[in-house]
This record gives sequence, C-alpha cells and structure tokens, in this order.
Amino acid sequence: MRDIDVRQALLTEMDRLHPDKTDTLVVEELGLCQGIARVDLAVVNGTIHGYEIKSELDTLVRLKSQAEIYSKTLEFVTIVAASSHIPGIENTVPPWWGIWSAIQIGQEVRLKESRKAKRNPSLAPEALVQLLWREEALQILLEHKLARGVASKSRQHIWDRLCASFSVEELGDLVRTSLKQRPSSWRGQSSQA
Repeated sequence: MRDIDVRQALLTEMDRLHPDKTDTLVVEELGLCQGIARVDLAVVNGTIHGYEIKSELDTLVRLKSQAEIYSKTLEFVTIVAASSHIPGIENTVPPWWGIWSAIQIGQEVRLKESRKAKRNPSLAPEALVQLLWREEALQILLEHKLARGVASKSRQHIWDRLCASFSVEELGDLVRTSLKQRPSSWRGQSSQA
C-alpha cells in the first residue's frame, strides 16, 4: 500500500464527508510554520482539519517533529496510517489527534476510524497567522483599522499585530476565510467550490 493509494482513499472519503463544497476547501500539501512542514491534506471549512498519511512504505521517524508543528497550527488533526504503524503512532501523537487505519482489501484501500479527533487545546496564534500571505494579513488589519504603523513593514510585524489584536478564535475565523477566498490557481489546491 503506497502513499498515493491511501491519499486517493482519503480524498474519496473527504468527498463523501463534505459533499457540499460551497464552504469547504480541500488542500493537498499545505505548508505550515513558513514551510517547515507540510500536512498531506487540509480540509478548511468551519475549522482547519489536517490529515497526515503514513503508508506501509513510510517510517515514523519524522512524526514527533511533525506532531509539534501540526499541534501549533491545526484545529484538528487525524493521522491516516497503515495498520502496522498504529501501535507506534498511539504513543507518539497527542491524545486529541484522530487515528484512522488504512486497510488494503484487494485493490481497494479502506479507512477505519480508530480514534476520533478532538479540538486542539493549544493552538499557537503566531503559527496560525503564518498561514496567511502578507497581503491577506495586511488586508485584515486594514479592514479593522489596525494597520497604522505596520503597512510598510515586514510580514512578521503584520503577523505580530494580528496576534496582539485578535483572540485565537477570531484569528481562526479570519485565516479560514482568507484561505477559502484565494484564487483557484493557488498551488496545491485540489478542490474548491
């Protein structure tokens, strides 16, 4: 069972779970924390739910560092893995992460939920705002009349102002709205209504 096989099963499941695409964006390989890591699949609607794939051919070597970054940025996380990885995963990822087993049945890969994902209890606002392009972050500040003194500064200054001006819940709403409003040519986008 290869990554592509699990990914296709996961995309099919996302189509089933989110048939109405008017408010759901599915993005493959979403960069997090300025590109330090990429989550295999992100579903953006009322939350940002990241899905990490670990096929039979993958190792769990990077999982601990991935878990740290994902846990700063994503509101929900589910790991989708070959059954052989599940024991190692259960002891590595935070208890709020969801766990799905990917099971090969003939030519088909089926997904089975082992543990339901729960809301991230410790989002880091500074990691969340890094999902925004500089122009998007500045536009939010302009719309809220908070851009004074940072309009010509670096994106870090703009991100810092956002973090100082909004709660993490408000930032989540603003980031999700911005991601969903990006043009359809946005890199890595697999579907958008």
